[in-house]
Amino acid sequence: MKIAWHPFYNHPLKENHKFPMIKYDLLRDRLISDGLAKESDFIEPYEISEEDILLAHNADYWTKLKTLSLDSKEERRTGFPQSERLIQRERVIMQGTYLVSQASQKEGIGFNIAGGTHHAFTYKGEGFCLLNDMALSAKMLEKYNNLKRILILDLDVHQGNGTAEILKNNNNIFTFSMHGKENYPIKKELSDWDIELTHETKDEDYLQILFDSLKRLKKEFDPEIVLYQSGVDILDSDKFGRLNISFEGCKQRDEIVYEFFSKYSTPVAATMGGGYSKDINIIVEAHLNTYKSALKFY
Repeated sequence: MKIAWHPFYNHPLKENHKFPMIKYDLLRDRLISDGLAKESDFIEPYEISEEDILLAHNADYWTKLKTLSLDSKEERRTGFPQSERLIQRERVIMQGTYLVSQASQKEGIGFNIAGGTHHAFTYKGEGFCLLNDMALSAKMLEKYNNLKRILILDLDVHQGNGTAEILKNNNNIFTFSMHGKENYPIKKELSDWDIELTHETKDEDYLQILFDSLKRLKKEFDPEIVLYQSGVDILDSDKFGRLNISFEGCKQRDEIVYEFFSKYSTPVAATMGGGYSKDINIIVEAHLNTYKSALKFY
């Protein structure tokens, strides 16, 4: 399997910033030390081209980003202070998701240690997302790889609102989001299929809903590739999740996804997405399970 990682992923932020950026380096180190991956499994992405960025984002918004011209309100909405290095980081993450999407078509599975930036819209960023790697990669697979049935399977606890907005009129890309009903964002967009979960949803219900949904997605859309947003903010320990999914339940979620699509030889490209448990070790272990689970089926 191929895993995208770049030193830029751990972008330095204010010391008290609530987004645990250090998890990306910790995750890479653990993958190697635990014997789950070798150095040769890692690919270092480069910056995505401006031409490709404009497949998903409008020119005015991109110009604001690259010239660091967001106003204070726009900057605050992203959650990040503007900097040239941050924009470089975003561009590298975008390319990373596309590269592992390509790799998954040969190897069955691919991972981006970062990614899952599903709150970025065509015209704005929000929720720690400036550019949308899910939508961009899907559009690039459509354009350069001639794929016609691309499934975005978003299982982060927060709706992929930016992804839904960017891809709302695209019949080749199906957006599925299974998320907390009363969680961020307050104003939801319309995905091709949204499943809204109530607070305190537990393992048994969650996993059954997911499995039933995968069967329907296979029957009605039959994807050629799956872009899997595997956020671990569904955990009961997550500060912002509000679901009641156990550590084991989160692992079973990944196993269900991999087992289902491996049975049909459908490639899967996974991005890590959100995770906001107070203990960084819980976040890293949950993300590690996303890799461990894949080794059972690929």
